[in-house]
Amino acid sequence: MASFETVVGTVAAPGTAGLAPSFGTGKAKAWRAAIRANARRVALSVPLSLLLTFLLVFAVECISRNSVRETVLYFLDPMRPAWTTVGIFLLVALTIDALFARQHFAILFLAPLALIPALISHQKQVFLSDPLYPTDFLFGRQIMELMPVLVRDRPWTAVGIVIGAILSVVALAWLVRYAWRRFPKLSRKPRLVRLAISLPLLAGFYNIMDYNDFSWLRDRLRVIPIMWDQTENYRHNGFAMAFAINLPMANVTAPAGYMLNAIEQIPVKPVPAGTSHRGKPDVIVLMSESLWDPTRLPNLKLSADPMPTIREMQSGNIFSPEFGGMTANVEFEALTGFSNAFLPYGSIPYQQYIRNPIPSLATFFRGEGYVARAVHPFQKWFWNRSAVYKAFGFEDFRSEENLPPMQKRGIFASDESLTKEIIRQADQLRDPFFFFTVTLQGHGPYEANRYAKNTIKVEGNLPEADRQVLETYAQGVKEADVSLKMLMDWAKERDRETIIVIFGDHLPPLNTVYTNTGFMPGVTASRKGPLDQMKIQHETPLVVWSNKTGPVKDIGTISPAFLSYKILQQGGFEHPYYTGFLGNVFDRYHIVDRYMLVGADGKDKANWSREKTVDPTVRDYRFLEHDMMFGKRYGTDRFFQSHAELFPAQPAM
Repeated sequence: MASFETVVGTVAAPGTAGLAPSFGTGKAKAWRAAIRANARRVALSVPLSLLLTFLLVFAVECISRNSVRETVLYFLDPMRPAWTTVGIFLLVALTIDALFARQHFAILFLAPLALIPALISHQKQVFLSDPLYPTDFLFGRQIMELMPVLVRDRPWTAVGIVIGAILSVVALAWLVRYAWRRFPKLSRKPRLVRLAISLPLLAGFYNIMDYNDFSWLRDRLRVIPIMWDQTENYRHNGFAMAFAINLPMANVTAPAGYMLNAIEQIPVKPVPAGTSHRGKPDVIVLMSESLWDPTRLPNLKLSADPMPTIREMQSGNIFSPEFGGMTANVEFEALTGFSNAFLPYGSIPYQQYIRNPIPSLATFFRGEGYVARAVHPFQKWFWNRSAVYKAFGFEDFRSEENLPPMQKRGIFASDESLTKEIIRQADQLRDPFFFFTVTLQGHGPYEANRYAKNTIKVEGNLPEADRQVLETYAQGVKEADVSLKMLMDWAKERDRETIIVIFGDHLPPLNTVYTNTGFMPGVTASRKGPLDQMKIQHETPLVVWSNKTGPVKDIGTISPAFLSYKILQQGGFEHPYYTGFLGNVFDRYHIVDRYMLVGADGKDKANWSREKTVDPTVRDYRFLEHDMMFGKRYGTDRFFQSHAELFPAQPAM
């Protein structure tokens, strides 16, 4: 501990450190008393900063966990890095205090920077099952665009948030002004001491935080990156630490063993170009927003089946890797035949990784002489679709900006208007076409007055608010079903074969409807668990139908990555990757999820990615995906010839 003389030297006026006063005894006593008071303030400064940072971290955890008890257990558990987090906050606080030359000034900056993300994370977990990730800020504009709907759904909550935000800004501004004038100043020496200690420690901690490399020191600090299970990652490490761990998420490393020789050894059977029968069919794929079967909810009854057409024609189910949102990740799998299972947990390929052209169904169909068009009745920037669709090889993207005005359900374009527009565009084309359409009407939240009349009534013991939500949702499913029948009736009158595929991207965010009906224990789905449970919480309807042969039956439950295989198989096409390689993968596994593989025999294999050895089929699948998205594209000529012809000599990602 610093001696009294050192403290005197620190707080004395410049040029007078350690010198006795030359004035009378009374003044000397007062001078020494002032020195002692300053010494006490300096001695108490760091412990007080420690207390303030502890209270801040405790508040952050209480908010993000929504539980005081869980937060207390987090701090009491010696195997979790609660006190490491407090230490890091303390070092940051000391650094900021030194830079601004004010004791405890840093807390005014750290508090909003830590508490606001924790609040956002808590709200995100109310609607989705995931906490806040650094990558979520990449699509902040999407969230703002949906704010009118959220405000309409919870108006008083929105009013409270606005008033609270205004009061918080005013209070913070007053506190900063007050602190600048009243908080004790730091002289040069204690400022330099703070910086000399905190900056090297912070730099050292930063250097051990790469989760791709093992660190003995990080392990001793109880910071354990659990990237394969972000729920456990945030539970174990705490919100602030887990958020920091996820910062390098966009830096994807090559899988062990990836090289030219590894790609060349992946078997590929020569296949004839083009389709093997029936000419070239038109293909319409509809990814229907939040399409799901509400009759799966237990302990209640709907007055009528909202989806009779889908039920009659149903081919199987999609095992969605998402719940309640993140549509773009499901879309990524459906269009590319690649899997989110091989990407960092919480990543969003549309936002982070799609920067240059990569193979997709669009490039395949264009190679076959098709018109490849994407249609979505919302703004083209949403989920970065304008840039992504271009990278996928779509010739045209019809969005809200260049589509004709459509009837709305709430603020969203109706499925009926969108279906009529699809028919209108198709009737104008003579060449075969591939349309990929993303609907919008089924988007939540499901406010009570979205429809003029709900024709589906809910019978059962359910709170009135939940009843209104479910009736609104069921009405939307009914209108999606009616629109599908309209499209099929139109296709039945066409001479050219027309294949129609419709599937739901994920279960809807019905919130307490799930818990109050007993469908699942929480308002969001689990990310991992027994296969039966995962199917219940992640299955959405799938229909593959042809106007010449009717519905394809008994597809089963499949990952969206296998849709391309099923679509081309139905159209009679053959392709080295989409029907050749993916067909071989599908022969072994129908679901490829980051937490489990489900074989063609229906048996699941949990936590496969953590095993020392991985099935060569899955290993090669990951190699090819990495090769085309991030690597040297060694496999382009062998597996994606049409893509190579459309985008010659493209650079690596």
